[in-house]
Amino acid sequence: MIKGIGTDIVEVARIRLKITQGRGFRELVFSPLEIEYCEKQAQPAESYAARFAAKEALLKALGTGWGQSGLQFYEIEVRNDAAGRPTLHLLGTSATAYADHVLHISLSHTATMATAVVLVEVP
Repeated sequence: MIKGIGTDIVEVARIRLKITQGRGFRELVFSPLEIEYCEKQAQPAESYAARFAAKEALLKALGTGWGQSGLQFYEIEVRNDAAGRPTLHLLGTSATAYADHVLHISLSHTATMATAVVLVEVP
């Protein structure tokens, strides 16, 4: 059964500014795996922005918002499978709290904007 769908759009320039102002934002919002992935890209800010949009879209799909979800941004992780397809995973206590949820994700970005759509299913 579909529990919710969420979408978000982010300006790449806003995320670029945040990640270049120091290390705090990056480590607060992104997992070590995401940081490693994004830093290897030709335009890291675009990848960071898409992942940020994914985290926001998940919170909207859950219908909780950030404050009520119990999720930490760095516990919401976007990975890429062998074919490059993005997948969404929860880490730490978030993984336990939402263990029965199936997450689907689609990401897209240009040089200026990044967007994500997340669909959440529950049995």
